[in-house]
Amino acid sequence: MHWFRPCGLLFLPASVIGWALSAGTLIFCAQIASAIDRQSHSVSDTLYGIFPFWVPALLALAWVADRTGGRAGSSR
Repeated sequence: MHWFRPCGLLFLPASVIGWALSAGTLIFCAQIASAIDRQSHSVSDTLYGIFPFWVPALLALAWVADRTGGRAGSSR
Protein backbone atom coordinates (compact mmCIF):
# COMPACT_ATOMS: atom_id res chain seq x y z
CA MET A 1 0.00 0.00 0.00
CA HIS A 2 1.31 3.42 -0.95
CA TRP A 3 1.10 6.26 1.56
CA PHE A 4 1.62 8.92 -1.14
CA ARG A 5 1.06 9.09 -4.88
CA PRO A 6 3.25 10.99 -7.32
CA CYS A 7 1.83 14.13 -8.90
CA GLY A 8 4.50 15.60 -11.16
CA LEU A 9 7.47 16.49 -8.97
CA LEU A 10 5.37 16.45 -5.80
CA PHE A 11 3.57 13.75 -3.85
CA LEU A 12 -0.01 13.82 -2.60
CA PRO A 13 -1.26 11.79 0.37
CA ALA A 14 -3.00 8.62 -0.76
CA SER A 15 -3.79 6.95 2.56
CA VAL A 16 -4.73 7.77 6.12
CA ILE A 17 -1.08 7.47 7.17
CA GLY A 18 -0.02 9.88 4.42
CA TRP A 19 -2.67 12.39 5.46
CA ALA A 20 -1.68 12.05 9.13
CA LEU A 21 2.01 12.62 8.36
CA SER A 22 1.20 15.62 6.17
CA ALA A 23 -1.15 17.14 8.73
CA GLY A 24 1.32 16.56 11.56
CA THR A 25 4.11 18.24 9.63
CA LEU A 26 1.92 21.21 8.71
CA ILE A 27 0.70 21.60 12.31
CA PHE A 28 4.30 21.46 13.54
CA CYS A 29 5.35 24.13 11.01
CA ALA A 30 2.41 26.37 11.97
CA GLN A 31 3.25 26.11 15.68
CA ILE A 32 6.89 26.93 15.03
CA ALA A 33 5.95 29.91 12.85
CA SER A 34 3.58 31.20 15.52
CA ALA A 35 6.12 30.82 18.34
CA ILE A 36 8.96 32.40 16.36
CA ASP A 37 6.78 35.23 15.03
CA ARG A 38 5.77 36.27 18.57
CA GLN A 39 9.40 37.07 19.38
CA SER A 40 10.47 38.47 15.99
CA HIS A 41 10.89 42.11 15.12
CA SER A 42 10.70 41.76 11.35
CA VAL A 43 9.80 39.37 8.58
CA SER A 44 13.45 38.45 8.08
CA ASP A 45 13.74 37.56 11.79
CA THR A 46 10.77 35.23 11.39
CA LEU A 47 12.19 33.60 8.25
CA TYR A 48 15.61 33.10 9.85
CA GLY A 49 13.94 31.65 12.94
CA ILE A 50 11.69 29.13 11.21
CA PHE A 51 14.27 27.97 8.65
CA PRO A 52 16.14 25.53 10.96
CA PHE A 53 12.87 23.86 11.94
CA TRP A 54 10.91 23.88 8.69
CA VAL A 55 13.64 22.59 6.39
CA PRO A 56 14.34 19.34 8.27
CA ALA A 57 10.62 18.72 8.86
CA LEU A 58 9.70 19.24 5.20
CA LEU A 59 12.73 17.27 3.98
CA ALA A 60 11.77 14.37 6.24
CA LEU A 61 8.21 14.44 4.88
CA ALA A 62 9.54 14.59 1.30
CA TRP A 63 11.86 11.64 1.98
CA VAL A 64 9.04 9.53 3.46
CA ALA A 65 6.77 10.48 0.55
CA ASP A 66 9.47 9.49 -1.96
CA ARG A 67 10.09 6.14 -0.23
CA THR A 68 6.39 5.27 0.08
CA GLY A 69 5.13 7.00 -3.06
CA GLY A 70 5.30 4.13 -5.50
CA ARG A 71 7.00 6.07 -8.27
CA ALA A 72 7.40 3.80 -11.29
CA GLY A 73 10.92 2.81 -12.23
CA SER A 74 12.49 3.44 -8.85
CA SER A 75 14.96 0.89 -7.53
CA ARG A 76 14.36 0.04 -3.89
